[in-house]
Amino acid sequence: MCLDSNLGGDPTHVYTIGYVAVLTGESLELIQEIASNSDNIDYGEMIHAHDGSEEGITTFTDRGVESLKEFLADIRTWEGGVRQFLADEQCDQEKIERIMADQPKS
Repeated sequence: MCLDSNLGGDPTHVYTIGYVAVLTGESLELIQEIASNSDNIDYGEMIHAHDGSEEGITTFTDRGVESLKEFLADIRTWEGGVRQFLADEQCDQEKIERIMADQPKS
């Protein structure tokens, strides 16, 4: 889902977190983990939208999608890469293994 509005003259697009996973080819669980800490994506690039559900939905602006891609590229250069990021975020081992099984092999 892409929501489009024209506030202040410049079009603004937001993309649901599930659509961002499709756009980037990344695991939805990994993106959810990154999005769970607002320090990982710059302020205003990730927006919580109320959709009538209790949880709402996380969305990203165009720049937010780019920022997410940059963040992912960065963590892949860290010692331990994505696995270490997930461990640092205190993910349980089961979640880490699910996400790692979904990672591209390089």
